[in-house]
Amino acid sequence: MKSKQLKPFVFLAFFIAIEIVLMLTPLGFIPLGVIRATTLHIPVILAGILLGSKYGAAVGFVFGLMSLIINTSQPTITSFVFSPFVSIGGTSGNFASLLIVFGPRIFLGFFSGWLYQFFNRFKWKPTLNVALTAIINTLIHTLLVMGLIFIFFGGSYAAAKGVLVSQLMNVLIAVITTNGIAEMIVAAVLVTALYKALKPIVERN
Repeated sequence: MKSKQLKPFVFLAFFIAIEIVLMLTPLGFIPLGVIRATTLHIPVILAGILLGSKYGAAVGFVFGLMSLIINTSQPTITSFVFSPFVSIGGTSGNFASLLIVFGPRIFLGFFSGWLYQFFNRFKWKPTLNVALTAIINTLIHTLLVMGLIFIFFGGSYAAAKGVLVSQLMNVLIAVITTNGIAEMIVAAVLVTALYKALKPIVERN
């Protein structure tokens, strides 16, 4: 009984380890011409689908924590939006930075599990359910991150990017329609492929 209870945590540790590897290596980004699509959301979505919402949320928390650590220890000009411990050009992160770095990532994992179970009610092909879950959750994650940045750090983020505040919405829309779409495609392909490989292992154990 104890062995059976421990197995979900073994798989959880596996997804957390993959998340950390992606965060700390170039494997976390796929070059696609002039843009790079991140793969950091892949283990979070997979954990939600294969293990359930609470495990997905846990991997999402690790995603946020690693992002916080990296943006604090290796800051860029916009790291203040992801870390309350960073000051760039007189602009400091604050409590809202924690909301941005953790909120969308935890929600990504939780909602991935919930949405996958919701789609399963329609008796569609499992791979279709997985692909739709990956696409929708990737889009929601991007919208949440960009939206929260606009709400809490609009002026400072525009200044860091070297654009007028009135142009910031266009910049954010450009991010969503370039990187965002690329990441949705990457998520649909990779999550579906990894689901097909890992699902039998998870069910068998």
